[in-house]
Amino acid sequence: MRFGVLGPLAVWTSDGEPVRIPETKVRALLADLLAHRGRAVSADRLVEDLWGEDPPGSPSGTLRAKVSQLRRALGDRDLVVHQAPGYVLRDADVDADRFEELTRRARGAGDARVRADLLAEALDLWRGPAFADFADEEFARPEARRLEEARLTALEELAECRLDLGEPVDVGALVAEHPLRERLRAAHIRALYRAGRQSEALASYEEIRTLLRDELGLDPGPELTALHQAILRQDPALAPRRPRSNLPAPLTELIGRDDAVRAVRRLLDGGRLVTLTGTGGVGKTRLALEAAARSAEAFPGGAWLVELAPLDGCAETLAEAVAAVLGVRDVPDPGGRPLLDRVVEALRGAPALLVLDNCEHLVEPVAELAAALLRAAPDLRILATSQEPLSVAGELRWPVPPLEPDNAARLFAARARAAAPHAALDADAVAAICRRLDGIPLALELAATRLRVLNVRDLADRLDDRFRLLTGANRAAPPRQRTLRAMIDWSWEPLTEAERTVLRRLAVHADGCALDTAEQVCSGDGVRPDEVLDLLGRLVERSLVVPGEDGTRYRLLESVAAYGLERLAEAGETDRVRARHLACFVALAERADPLLRGGDQRAWLARLDAESADLRAALDTAVRTGDAESALRLVNALGWYWFLRGRLGEARRSFTRALEAAGDAPEAVRATALAWRAAMALLILDGADPDPFEQVDAALARLEAAGDPAALAWARWFLGRGQLGFGNSERGLVLIERALADFEELGDRWGIAAALSVRAELRTYRTDLGAIERDGRRAMELFRELGDRWGELQVTFVLGERAEVAGDYAEAARLRTAGLRIAEELGLWSEMSGLLARLGRIALLTGDLDRSRDLHQRAKQVAAERSHQRGEEFAEVGLALVARRQGRLDDAERHLTAWIDWCRQWEGDGGLAFILAELGFIAELRGDAERALAFHTEGLVHAERTGDRRAYALACEGLAGAHSLAGDHERAARLLAEAHAARAAVGAPLPEAERGDVDRIARRVRAALGPGALTTAEPASTGT
Repeated sequence: MRFGVLGPLAVWTSDGEPVRIPETKVRALLADLLAHRGRAVSADRLVEDLWGEDPPGSPSGTLRAKVSQLRRALGDRDLVVHQAPGYVLRDADVDADRFEELTRRARGAGDARVRADLLAEALDLWRGPAFADFADEEFARPEARRLEEARLTALEELAECRLDLGEPVDVGALVAEHPLRERLRAAHIRALYRAGRQSEALASYEEIRTLLRDELGLDPGPELTALHQAILRQDPALAPRRPRSNLPAPLTELIGRDDAVRAVRRLLDGGRLVTLTGTGGVGKTRLALEAAARSAEAFPGGAWLVELAPLDGCAETLAEAVAAVLGVRDVPDPGGRPLLDRVVEALRGAPALLVLDNCEHLVEPVAELAAALLRAAPDLRILATSQEPLSVAGELRWPVPPLEPDNAARLFAARARAAAPHAALDADAVAAICRRLDGIPLALELAATRLRVLNVRDLADRLDDRFRLLTGANRAAPPRQRTLRAMIDWSWEPLTEAERTVLRRLAVHADGCALDTAEQVCSGDGVRPDEVLDLLGRLVERSLVVPGEDGTRYRLLESVAAYGLERLAEAGETDRVRARHLACFVALAERADPLLRGGDQRAWLARLDAESADLRAALDTAVRTGDAESALRLVNALGWYWFLRGRLGEARRSFTRALEAAGDAPEAVRATALAWRAAMALLILDGADPDPFEQVDAALARLEAAGDPAALAWARWFLGRGQLGFGNSERGLVLIERALADFEELGDRWGIAAALSVRAELRTYRTDLGAIERDGRRAMELFRELGDRWGELQVTFVLGERAEVAGDYAEAARLRTAGLRIAEELGLWSEMSGLLARLGRIALLTGDLDRSRDLHQRAKQVAAERSHQRGEEFAEVGLALVARRQGRLDDAERHLTAWIDWCRQWEGDGGLAFILAELGFIAELRGDAERALAFHTEGLVHAERTGDRRAYALACEGLAGAHSLAGDHERAARLLAEAHAARAAVGAPLPEAERGDVDRIARRVRAALGPGALTTAEPASTGT
């Protein structure tokens, strides 16, 4: 969390998203804590600051409420902590602290350019006056004044730095605002004199001299007086120093590289050889020239560009190129000294900077030359650009990254405006172009010129043919920079044949690869597996392959990949390498599948996440080539992964494609895929599959006939699990019981645990609390022995349900919170949806309706993002429960009716019975007895189908309310008694938090029939 006080109060997340702090007093509380950041502010002081002479009736309680509101808004209770005698904002990342840190660093920097850059960065943090929206509050005034003084000092220092660097400075407005600041006035006078405005400089001096005399009775200080005298004698020292240089003036603005320029200049400040590396076209030269230009003041010996691209590999040629730039004549020396010695002599005596540009084709001779020059000229700095490092002792490397998306879009827009001023720039199309061209500046500039003949959407659509499209941008550019193909050709030509082989084969990977898959896909036909690592390393060094941050994965930029695929086709290897890629990823998926059930679950989930694009590409290859067996083996191995990740729609599409692929496959493999396909249809239930239950029966029949007992046991378990909550739970329970017997016969401990956990969940519909506890504890024991965190999560869910039924909300919340931690740890989004909703139920039952609503909203969003309709339904019903308890009956009804048709279509008797009960209670609360009776009567039918005594009891309680509202109080009494007996029969009396409806109905019955009317029914609570 980041906080801003240098301007109006602002809060952002760590990702830069703004955070809204509602209500004026809560914002004032935050501002007060920020003004005293790092120190506790007493409660009395906070009350006085916030309410002044008109405190609330209960100051401490009201203050605590405001603190709670602030914590909720920040989303992190640990930021605002109680610390006697009040509160403190702990570990706050505040822009004012960042400002002061940058100004401290600037004052310690030895180089004027570094100081100027740091001060400019610090001042850029200001968005207006400090604590702008609390300027009149006494608590903010001292800190605001202190910060404003620090800002003015920084502005003065920046003006002085820029004057020292010979840059124009305009501080006239600041001088008018602060006419008596002598340091600021001195900068103003120097700037006027430098601009050739001597009379105005002298007039400015006279103005401050008069003001100091008339208002303060003082004379100007010695520094200002000395400056006045220097102007009068036109002291040459007042003129800016102008270093020698052959650096070319830039023709266009450098966009998106300010931070990079600062970083490179800091490296030059601390190292003697800095090499900018990166792929072709990424902007190494432009960045080097900008950094050199901004650092030129620090090099009185000159800042010199040596362009190496046109040269061959001869060491003498390199020395001649440097000599020519420095003005050292290449003629025989009378003393017989070599040319290199004379170059060294020219570089001695004053600090100098050499920019050696485009070293990649001359790495070894350039490295030798650089080492020799640095040894002989102690004050020399070298800034080199190369696609690979020079590998000289003391070299500091700075990889130049592609532009970030926002900066890439800015660059493209700027170049587009220059090439086609009237072109319309659709933001989405521009973003797609920048993404597909990897943020490479040269590629973006080549693309921008095409807007003279294409609109931006057509340009984006044609990037599949990028090498024909991106040509001829700048006739003045070197040939290697005139087309996209030439740019990559420049990198391709120096490669060895083995390096070219690995690079083109890497291009079949859709989104990078790990080392083991690279070794399998890239080896063969002249490249051994044990050679791939070294060759990959060489390609990384040459900036053609991009390593991941953790060093375990490698990828190609999209343009390099497209180039590699063309080279692969030229070599006649496309089909052979794609077949190798398919076999590799089928094997990877089959290796991962069993490891997703055990202690390596998290690591293999992450691995398959990283390989998702390549797994899809492998399936594409199998389908396109008619390799049905590979396609089916691949999807069968990925089914559990897709389920865990909640990617049900992708799973269904992939199983469908594999089952429709041409070619033969073993019946067991095909039957397993059919079972998976049926399971995914059952989990999604979006209407695209007309009868998923028929698919389930057909798939099980095929598997039984195929004679694969392990696959059959798995299918029975998974398909039984998929039927949780549909109609009578008997159908699912039968499959689970058979799967449990199968797993026990096979000795499959994971399967036994999984079957027990689902059986426990199915028994929640029968409210068999003892059996739920026994199955759940045994399943938890097995899952923990196996190290399966997903399995532990399932059991926490089941045991949490049991605790909620028993009214032990603290235990239910503990279990569900533990489950949510596991789901977050593993990235199991569908599970997170269910757990968020169930935590929302606990918040509802414990009276925290705002939190309940928030949790249910989050659960619905997570489920919707993953096409998990059952999760959406559960979450939205929870929103209805909150709305009814808050008295928002229309909202509650809207949430509930959205799912009635869905429940009817998919035999969701349990869900439908509950929704109808809720609609009946809403009708009763509105006084509509007829409608309430209709809802509860239909709900009773569905409740009886479930076999769940608690669902039956709820329907009876609802009917009691409808009949009592209609005046039939005796029947209502009998129904309440029947509901009480149904709950007592399964050992699950109605918990206190859920008694609101029953108590309301019971009071109405007693009022009509007398106090003893409900002696056989569960007594009403005294707390409602």
